[in-house]
Amino acid sequence: MSPAPPGSSPVTAPVTTPARPGATLAATAAATALVTVAYTAPTASLAATAQAAHLGATGRTWILTGTLVGISALLLTAGSAADDHGRKRVFTFGVLLFAAAEALAALAPGGAVYLAARVLLGVASAAVLAPALGLISHAHPPGPGRIRALGVWGAAVGLGIAVGPVYGALVGQWAGWRAVSGGIAVVSAAVAAYAATVLTESRAERPRALDPYGVLTLAAGTSCLIAGLAEGRGGWGRPVVVALLALGVLLLALFGLVEAKTREPMLDLALFRSPGFVAATVGALFTGLSLVGFMSYLPTLLQGVLGLSGLAAGGVLALWSGLSVLSALQARRLAAHLSATAQVAVGLAVCGLGEAGLYGLAPGSGWLRLAPGLAVAGVGSGVLNAALARLAVSSVPAHRAAMGSGANNTSRYLGSALGVAVTVAVAGSARPGGPGREAAARALAAGTDRAVLVAAALCLVGALLALAARTAEARTAEARGAEARGGCAPEAAPAGERVATR
Repeated sequence: MSPAPPGSSPVTAPVTTPARPGATLAATAAATALVTVAYTAPTASLAATAQAAHLGATGRTWILTGTLVGISALLLTAGSAADDHGRKRVFTFGVLLFAAAEALAALAPGGAVYLAARVLLGVASAAVLAPALGLISHAHPPGPGRIRALGVWGAAVGLGIAVGPVYGALVGQWAGWRAVSGGIAVVSAAVAAYAATVLTESRAERPRALDPYGVLTLAAGTSCLIAGLAEGRGGWGRPVVVALLALGVLLLALFGLVEAKTREPMLDLALFRSPGFVAATVGALFTGLSLVGFMSYLPTLLQGVLGLSGLAAGGVLALWSGLSVLSALQARRLAAHLSATAQVAVGLAVCGLGEAGLYGLAPGSGWLRLAPGLAVAGVGSGVLNAALARLAVSSVPAHRAAMGSGANNTSRYLGSALGVAVTVAVAGSARPGGPGREAAARALAAGTDRAVLVAAALCLVGALLALAARTAEARTAEARGAEARGGCAPEAAPAGERVATR
């Protein structure tokens, strides 16, 4: 293991109560599934939810975007806070806040309060997701048990995506949009009580100093960038869109400068000298950009092109996400043959092939036309989710596991926001050849084909970048082995670098 960054310790503080691996995995996986259920629940019925909450077209966009803002802005901060001040503490607080945000959404008197609740839901989701992998890695020592546990966590991500749209459409039709949030609030409160009972506290032996400028620049930068992407759907040349995007990029660049100058940074930039960390970050970014972003908008496209109901569109999407659950649970069998970095490359390549199989959607065609492509993409997604979870933990020092999870998920959700924006822009680029619903559906089908090709191409680009990281990883390991065989002490690796071969 490489030496820890100055001012930190590579060991975890001793605890008086032994961790309970099974209960820890159950609590973290359940909460993670709830996060993805809550995010995806409105995707199959965005128009109906927006209309019921008295929101216009812009408000409909912000139902999903508001949650993305909260998640992306605070994931890395929540991860660092969990490592320094207690993973159980941050996680349990996050699940409680999550329940409160859903309760607020269920009781919202109007659209503005509902959208505020969705932003708060994102903040709570960050506090749930960031410590989750740190809790799992603390309860499961390195080895097959940890690989299996991280595969289960990856399956929980897919399970939430599978359940969310169907749950949202079904409960929304049966009891209204308020009941969708109310049901999640009740289950979340139960998970919070369970987590408070079974989890064991863990943290770094010596907490780092607060990095306030890093927190502010990262939160403001990601918020501006995602807001600009959301507003850009109404026209990319508008001054407000250009200003938000430019300010977001500027603030994120400033965040990098702050972290380079800070003695105890929230994100140690030396980690980017580790091929494993680069693979985890790039893999998560392209997962969001090419896969999650496209699939999040797919139910809307299916409704517009095929005329499916929200419930039926959610059911079609469940074919992809359901198979990703099964694939993630079996991904541990690949560990003996492929490193986590190689699995990221393979997973993205398979997802790209599956997405390419969705080409040719046309009005009047049946949803079964999409089944082969969704099935292939689902298998790739499961391998990808399990591998990214492994890399998020193994590519950083053990005492910064929650920070690694936060960085990984920040990349994923920033990529998702960009992916949705790209999908919407490309899918809407085709203009109807005439008046009427049929002409509009044909134009949307043509735009969907373009979006499919773009998403598939982005998957393949991500796979090539992950493959390049795997090559660098192998060269680093070979060089150290040669130094060791020559009797020379190998040069100290960058902080956080640990080649992910197990």
